[in-house]
This record gives sequence, C-alpha cells and structure tokens, in this order.
Amino acid sequence: MFKAFLVKYAEIAIKGKNRHLFEDALVKQIRHGLKKADGEFRVTKEQGRIYVYCDSDYDYDEVTGIMSRIFGVVGFCPVVIHEMCGYEELAKHVVKYVDDIYPDKNKTFKMNARRSDKRYPMDSMELNRELGGVVLDAFPEMKVDVHNPDILLTVEIRSKIYLYSEVIPGPGGMPVGSNGKAMLLLSGGIDSPVAGYMIAKRGVKIDAVYFHAPPYTSERAKQKVIDLAKIVSRFTGPIYLHVVNFTDIQLYIYDQCPHEELTIIMRRYMMRIAEHFAKETGCLGLITGESIGQVASQTLQSLAATNEVCTLPVYRPVIGFDKQEIVEVANKIGTFETSILPYEDCCTVFVAKHPVTKPNLNIIRNSEKKLAEKIDELVDEAIRTTEVIIVSEES
Repeated sequence: MFKAFLVKYAEIAIKGKNRHLFEDALVKQIRHGLKKADGEFRVTKEQGRIYVYCDSDYDYDEVTGIMSRIFGVVGFCPVVIHEMCGYEELAKHVVKYVDDIYPDKNKTFKMNARRSDKRYPMDSMELNRELGGVVLDAFPEMKVDVHNPDILLTVEIRSKIYLYSEVIPGPGGMPVGSNGKAMLLLSGGIDSPVAGYMIAKRGVKIDAVYFHAPPYTSERAKQKVIDLAKIVSRFTGPIYLHVVNFTDIQLYIYDQCPHEELTIIMRRYMMRIAEHFAKETGCLGLITGESIGQVASQTLQSLAATNEVCTLPVYRPVIGFDKQEIVEVANKIGTFETSILPYEDCCTVFVAKHPVTKPNLNIIRNSEKKLAEKIDELVDEAIRTTEVIIVSEES
C-alpha cells in the first residue's frame, strides 16, 4: 500500500545556513539504516522535505522499526503519492485512501489540506471544506472533530499530491556524526548505556571502553557489556568497543594504596586509559553514567578527583537524574533487562567496605605516588593488550 514515507524533523529546520549539512547527515543515516532492511529504497530531499521511496516489496514492520531508531527523525508518515490532478480526481483519491486505510469507519476526523503549489485553483480552506464534505458523504458514520480527531487526514499539494494520516514517532535529536565523536566508559550497569544513548541523541558518534578483570569478572560479564553495546548500536550505528584487561592494575592499587581510596584511584586510572583511546581515535570527550550522590564515587568531591586526570571534557548526561529516571530511559531503549543480569564488573568486585566519599586531592595524589614503581608499565601493558570489538546490531 505505502510506497513512500515522509520524514519529519524539528531542530534541523532552524539551523539556518547550515541546515543543509544536517539534512544531508540525516539522509545519510537513513540510507545507512535501511541497508539492514530487505528491499530497495531511495532517500531524497525535495522542497524542504525528506522522502523515503520504497522501490520494491519490503517488510513494513522492519522498515518502520529501523526508522523509529534513527536520531534526527522526529516522526515519519506512511504516504500515498499521486500525480498532480484536478479536484474531482483528488476527491476520489481521498475517499479511496480512507476506505483502504480504515476498515472501521466509526471514527472522528479532521481535514488538514496544505496547498504549497499556489497554482492549484483551490486554496487550503476550500480544500478542507470540500474534501471534508466528500468524506462525510462517502462514509456517513464518520464525524468531524477539529479539536481531538481520531484521524488527521492530511493532503499536501506540491509538485505531486501526498496523502497521509499517521505519524509514527521517531527518537528526535540530531543525526549521529553531525556533532563529532566521544568515548563512553561502558560498564555492565544501568547508567552508562543510558548515558551513551543520550549523548548519541545529540548527534555524537560513540565508541566505548570496558574494563575487564578476569578471573574476578567472568566471560559472561564481558558478554553482557557486548550485548549492551549491541543494543545501544541499534540507535548509534557500529561501536568500537575497547576491552581493557584491568586486573593487574587493580591488584597493584589494592596492594599499595589505602583501601578506602581504592575506588577513586581505580577510577582515575580508568579515566586516564579511556582518554588515551579517545585521543587515539579522534574523540572530543569522554562520557560516563555518573549521577551525583548515587554512590560513594559520585559525590562532587569524588567527581572532581576523577576529572583532574583528564584533559578532554567529561560529559555526564545523567548527572542530575535519580535512579528511577535512568531506569525509565533504560526500559525505553531496551537495555534494562540486560543491565540487571547478575554478572558483576570490575567496579563492583573491587569495592571497599567504607570508601571515602569526600576525597582530598592532595591525599589521593600522595597515595598514587606509592604506585610509581610499576604503574606506568602496567598501564602500557593494558593498553597494548586491549581487544577492540566492532559491535553492531548484526554482529
């Protein structure tokens, strides 16, 4: 039935002279996403609109599922397209559209005609009035409701005639890649996948670092993180996941430093290593899932202590969220059920009974001096042996 979709976007439309760059980025993302679908598709820009043309048979649910996960798409409409025609022919097309799309006619509707081509002999008000009357004559059980209709029946008259009545919601935001790239510190918890999703929604391409600590963390814990990256990649595109063997570094910190400072010092070395890979791969910042006060390592003093080792900016999109707000986003994007699987990561295995909540930077720096003999060598070895996995929805 539907051989095309009209793509709606919001923020992109107010980008002024740079608008075309964001439109082109969105077209590119839609084309990339539809490569996963069976069928042949064309994505075009026409008269300030983006259209997806379906040039072969396709799976409607598959295509709409893909489109609903593309950042930059606010919504999209299955469209029936006709060549330019006179009013009598147009009225027949509208009646047929309603008859085909809505087997149950016991609905309210509102006509929403837009005449962009001013050469058409009837203006928008006339079209609304006349076409509404035609629909009522054809289907007496239907009623007009201009405030809260079941069906908003839209007729757009441009170079062709476009009929649609459904807007399938998209995620909104900006096209991935239109705002640079950043490195996500991805754990097996609830927060960090949500943080990655939220930054990617602003147009940022995401890569990730995971700190693995065998034998204290299992292969199942590693697979859990890969699975989380795969879910996030449904929205972001492929993610280069850097799996860092962190065991020797953690054990050395555990042996040399006060245990109440273990979490802070461990986090500082995670940030250093993540920043190394970020700079190596052209990222413009780090992303974490930290939320103020959620755990001991996420007080303002603790965040300041981990920030100190970074020269790149650190983005924390869930910083002001409470746990329930983060869980709601995790459920929406499909990561929650995977995040709560009982496979612990290195942050939860090496945790002190009474961690410091207000670390003093001078004390932390002095404690790190105890690591001077071996820490650089261990960090170099961890970087050298890092495994990079390309994670995508298909992998």
